[in-house]
Order: sequence, then structure tokens, then C-alpha cells
Amino acid sequence: MDCRKRTGTLRGGGGLKKLIPTLIIVIFLLTFCKPVDLNAPMPAFETGVNPDAWAKIPAGEFYFGQHNDIQTTDDYEIMVTDVTTAQYAAFLNKALADGYVKVDGDQIVGYYPGDEFHGVKHEELIAEGDWQFIPLNDPSQRIKFDGEEFSSQTGYENHPMTMVTWFGAWGYCDYFDEHLPSELEWEKAARGSDTRPFPWGEDIKRENANFYSSRDPYEDMHTFGSRTTPVGFYNGQSYDGYITLDSSSPYGLYDMAGNVWQWTSNVYEGMHYRFMRGGSKDTYDMDLRIWTRNNATPTYFSPGVGFRCVRNTNN
Repeated sequence: MDCRKRTGTLRGGGGLKKLIPTLIIVIFLLTFCKPVDLNAPMPAFETGVNPDAWAKIPAGEFYFGQHNDIQTTDDYEIMVTDVTTAQYAAFLNKALADGYVKVDGDQIVGYYPGDEFHGVKHEELIAEGDWQFIPLNDPSQRIKFDGEEFSSQTGYENHPMTMVTWFGAWGYCDYFDEHLPSELEWEKAARGSDTRPFPWGEDIKRENANFYSSRDPYEDMHTFGSRTTPVGFYNGQSYDGYITLDSSSPYGLYDMAGNVWQWTSNVYEGMHYRFMRGGSKDTYDMDLRIWTRNNATPTYFSPGVGFRCVRNTNN
């Protein structure tokens, strides 16, 4: 478990009746929670899943949400995996040379055109201007910068890019004339045309996905805690005796449940928060159900949040 604070705000539910149990949990964590050992030895596995691959999602109706509401989308293409650390490093090198991003002290920033502001209570202004894409000085950051070139931290090249704000995810997709998936696009790609609760079917096992205490080779809850798995890890292969189940979605997407939360594109009227889907390495198995949502400020970044992109079918 990673107990360190993250920049930005991650929202959660709860009321007055939950205050005392919450305080007890906080006290427990502050007393007993140990920091993640970022230098712990890590296995290196190749999954055989191509992070440059795209899947076509056909136009039409599908079941959306826990109550199976009928929704419709046009056709589109979506990345088969989350964006990897290596892909994001390559993007930063191109974008820095083009002037799309710049180094601002210990962070990478880029331009965002801003949100329409409605003055709703608790709404915060997201103005036009430069916003943080990624931090450079956080010990959990997997991107290295030597003053001239960006590269991936060794061993994480094929892992999902994390420690990226919503702006940093939006900027990556925008640079390539793509976009973050809407919640509708994300859920259809994860679920297909039936009412399954998980991308692969009705039930979940430890061999399906990377979630809290799933006991995968990248996790040790007694020492360093949880870590991401390479993109496409749960594809039915065996890794040094650890046998995974093929957990792709009906359209062939991997990691649509677990590993990292995924930013989505929706900007809702009167709300500056952004939404994430899919659950992560730090959530419990039932929180990996397709309709589960999470939200945070667009400046939030974490070792458990990543993204993938969508593009029009004529690209």
C-alpha cells in the first residue's frame, strides 16, 4: 500500500455516521502503514501484447451502468492497452522539440484551453493557460529527464504511464489528434454488448486482474506493497509459473479492470472534477466492476492512475 500524499484532490463518499470509523482507519494507517520500497527487485516480463495496437468499436446500442441503461455511440477506435511509460517518454521528446510542452522547474507543463465556468457552488475555475502534465521530482515518477531527453525508468518501459494529471493525459491524446475516451466510449469498449460486470465475464479471480491483494508477481503486501503489472499482463500466459487468465474485453482490450484507473474526457457542467474508470492495483475486486467510477481534480496524479486514447475511425 502506498501511504504517501498525492498532489490534487481525490474525492470519496461518506457522511457523519462514517466519521468515527474513518478516523480509526486513518489512525491505523498513520501508525502501521509503511512506505513503498521503490527500489525493491521487480520481475521483468514481456506480455506479447502490442501497446501500439488499436481496436475498432462498432456504432450502436449497448448497456451502460449498473442498471443497464440503453446508450448509443458512433464507431471509434481505442487503444488496446493503456499508454505505456515508454510511449509517454517518446511523446515528451517530440512535444518538447515542437514547443507543445515545456520544462517549468520540477514539472512538465502544457497549454490547456480552459473550461467554461458556471459559478456553481464548490466549482473551481479551470482557466486557459499552462497546467502541470507530470511532476519530475516525485520518487514515484517513472519518467527521467537528463536536461535534454526524456526516458523511461528501467524496468517500467512496458508498464502503464502513471503520475500523470488529467491535463497530461489530455495533452498526450490531443498531440496525436486523438482524445480521452468519454465515459460512454470507455464503458462500451470494456463491456461489449451484454450486461457483464467485468470485461471478461461474470466473475473475478486473482488471475484476472491486478487489484489489492491479488498476489501477482509484482505485489508483496508485507514489504513494498502493490505495483503495476506490464500492460496486457493478464492474457492467459504463464510467467515463471504464475498463470494468468485471458481477461481481454469483448473487443480485445486489456487492463480495462485493475492495474490503473483511467482518466476519461467528460467535463460536466458546473463541476471541475474529472472522472476515472476501471479500478486499480489499490482497489478491491468488487471495485473493478465496469460501472465503478472515481473522481479527482484535474491536477491529481498518483501511482495508480493512467489513461488510454480514442480516435476517429477515419484516422
